Amino acid sequence: MLFSVLFKRKPPLDEVSVQWLFDVFEWALHNFSPAVFYRQTRLVLPTNEHFPGKVNSVQGMAELVFERVAEYAGMAHWPWQVVEKSHCHLDTIQQLPAGANQEFTGKASPLAAHGPALPVVYDRLHIGNPEALIAGFAHSLGQYLGYTAQEVPPGGVDNWPQVTEVLADFLGFGLMFANSAFVFPSGGCGSCGTNVSRNSALSQWDHTYALALFSVLKGIPPRKVKPYLKKSLRGYFQRCYSDVSGRPELSRLQQFSAEPYKGYDRNLARAESR
Repeated sequence: MLFSVLFKRKPPLDEVSVQWLFDVFEWALHNFSPAVFYRQTRLVLPTNEHFPGKVNSVQGMAELVFERVAEYAGMAHWPWQVVEKSHCHLDTIQQLPAGANQEFTGKASPLAAHGPALPVVYDRLHIGNPEALIAGFAHSLGQYLGYTAQEVPPGGVDNWPQVTEVLADFLGFGLMFANSAFVFPSGGCGSCGTNVSRNSALSQWDHTYALALFSVLKGIPPRKVKPYLKKSLRGYFQRCYSDVSGRPELSRLQQFSAEPYKGYDRNLARAESR
């Protein structure tokens, strides 16, 4: 007994953060199609196979990358406009007041205010850092998708940046977030500063744990993930994977896998609001 206490391994992440990540994944499974998550969502890799092609212009490259991000997120059929931040003069979804609880009651849709196309903003300096560019795009899609939810997210809308980052992990982009947690774009035009590198709402440790949770739920073994993680996170990911696998809370998320497949119904709320 004494030795088991002395040598008990410290959890990879604090318990409050772990429970919150489980809660956000459960919220996502409640509000978006769990059958799509379990049967169709894939782990997106930072490779040429997942992001093929090359163009000579900055705008063209941004649009090419975003096209793949939107496809993997299951949101390619939404109307998008990819905008470089220096040319952006729009109040995008990211600037909406964090306390706007009515956005989750069905009384109003922030998406309807943007007309025929929804702006997605990127920083041209991130063209040379593909993982940061992909993470920034994925976060934007997470924010737009999040506003179609019918329930307030765990922790309330004051945690909107954090929730939508985890939602991007849920959509399969956890590798990019873990690898570039401190360098992806901030999003909205009004919040774009001159400093390209900035801290994300969540740390690389949070995103690595979320990546492990995604991988366990999807049945993806660590050997399929770790080669694409930066070296400093590989051992930590293994610890997170083991921690997730042994948690009783996992069963409440796995039960969603039995839901019948109904196609890409997670976007119906958004389509009906326009």
